[in-house]
Amino acid sequence: MKAVFDELYSEDVLTLSAGLRNTRLDRPDGSARKVSKLCGSWLEIDLNARDGTVTDAALRVQACALGQASAAILQDGIMGATLAELVTARDALRDMLKAEGAPPTGRFAKLGLLAGVKDYPARHTSTLLAFEAAVAAFEQALENA
Repeated sequence: MKAVFDELYSEDVLTLSAGLRNTRLDRPDGSARKVSKLCGSWLEIDLNARDGTVTDAALRVQACALGQASAAILQDGIMGATLAELVTARDALRDMLKAEGAPPTGRFAKLGLLAGVKDYPARHTSTLLAFEAAVAAFEQALENA
């Protein structure tokens, strides 16, 4: 069991999850909430966008260390991100977890630290929450523009 723990919850993953900041925006352009029905993890995101890029974002997360680590990677790289970059990162993360795809590249390349999650399907949804929510919030921001 210790080997599984060490594989999934590496020092890098635990450091990322410990650094996550829970905040809220007063008047977001878009917001989204995603929930993992399997484990009960949830994530909410508010974001503001201007000229096609994220100008501000705030996350509230209640998830396992893997979901928190994914959210921390999103939080670290989201400023200035376009919708296309978020969709690409979400899709690459999903492919990495579910279809033997390569880890995401670019501003969200740290998602590669979560490659070991692919062997634990019960953790996939929690790991994807942040990027699923970010895409939904950005799409809502565009609709509200």
